[in-house]
Amino acid sequence: MELNLTGKVAVVTGASRGIGLAITRALVEEGALVVAGSAHGSAELDLLAQRWPLHPVLVDLSTDTGPAALVAEAVSRYEHLDVVVNNVGAVRPRPDGYLSVTDADWAGTFTLNLFAAVRTMRAALPHLLARKKSSIVTVSSVNAFLPDPLVVDYSAAKSALSSVCKSLSKEFGAQGVRVNTVSPGPVETDLWLAADGVAATVAQRQGTSADDVQAGAASQSVTGRFTRPEEVADLVLLLASDRTSNVTGADFVIDGGLVTTL
Repeated sequence: MELNLTGKVAVVTGASRGIGLAITRALVEEGALVVAGSAHGSAELDLLAQRWPLHPVLVDLSTDTGPAALVAEAVSRYEHLDVVVNNVGAVRPRPDGYLSVTDADWAGTFTLNLFAAVRTMRAALPHLLARKKSSIVTVSSVNAFLPDPLVVDYSAAKSALSSVCKSLSKEFGAQGVRVNTVSPGPVETDLWLAADGVAATVAQRQGTSADDVQAGAASQSVTGRFTRPEEVADLVLLLASDRTSNVTGADFVIDGGLVTTL
């Protein structure tokens, strides 16, 4: 399927690994010009930049000025902007429950999972509006509508993020900017599988193994497995492209059938 993304200028946040890296790779392979923002970069991202029209930018997206600086770098380099993918985010499991989550914990979670996207979109929208057609795709989470005590602050931040994107879709849709969200369930990334990820944290608390926790989480899906980052990336690219030109204000769940309600 031709996605007509060749020559489109895209900004991706949290682009150095996991879902963000998969999205960045998919975009450049489709011919997009990508400005990839991340805090520390990665060898994988640098390797992509050697082969494709990809410009990695080291930026702290948790700061007040980081998101705007990333957008400014993209516009300075390519003179316009067509696509924004809000992907940056992080989760810290709370095995000790709600009463253990401090004000600083709440602030940190909302800063990276909500305000980074809010600031990125605020900086990007004047440039997106200058184009005839443009698109914002935000990676949210099934926790936006499946609140979980283990990730109580993350769930709340993702719920707020999805709400903001829905509001923006209504405000800017008539002006040519489409805004959609993608809500993955568990994905095969460091967020779940790293040494300090969700599976390991829960396993330590329960006195079991990370593999057992992962297998238990996967078994809750109809497909019996986690989603792969590349599968999320494919969905993001479709929404970013003009093949979905009449889709806005929508949320697309990719969770292997984890959510069983309508």
